[in-house]
Amino acid sequence: MKIAVLANDSQWQELLAANGKPEWIRCVDEVAFFNCTAEVYINMLEDAFTKDYKAIPQTILINSVSTTLKEIDASGNMLRINGWNGFLKRQHWELAGNASQQIEAFFFLLDKTFTIVPDEPGMVAGRIIAMIINEAYFALEEGLSSKEEIDIAMKLGTNYPYGPFEWADKIGINNIYALLQKLSVHDKRYIAASLLQKQATV
Repeated sequence: MKIAVLANDSQWQELLAANGKPEWIRCVDEVAFFNCTAEVYINMLEDAFTKDYKAIPQTILINSVSTTLKEIDASGNMLRINGWNGFLKRQHWELAGNASQQIEAFFFLLDKTFTIVPDEPGMVAGRIIAMIINEAYFALEEGLSSKEEIDIAMKLGTNYPYGPFEWADKIGINNIYALLQKLSVHDKRYIAASLLQKQATV
């Protein structure tokens, strides 16, 4: 199975590290991506939406943590994934959309599993990580501890692979802030800490 991929270097390395070995085709830009012949297309560039997707009949995975399929009027062959740095290493992926036989075959080749989740901003893991990071910024604002100590406490206390500030650096504070902004429209629990807002440049 040929898989066309548009990704940054970190995302590309995470995909190549998968146990299974589909035939990866790395595309340098969107022109090459849309001109590539493949069974599955994966665009890992955050919220990179274009009308050209409608011309591809095959399965398309897009890295869209904050924006839903409904918001972009996606076709039935498109699915959302969380392509934030660090998330592609996970054995189990979240997908929003309709899983086809192509998707099942792709995940079999990748030697990974998936769960279909509601088409909502953040899906599940993204919401949790964003909230943890936000709470860590509130704690830092209140002078409860340092970034380093909060990261250590989170890793030792919950066995997370990264602390909240390490996650923020890895994912990108702008990605976290964009998701929190989106979620806070309907739920005030997600209003971003002022220190996090200051560090974001969205």
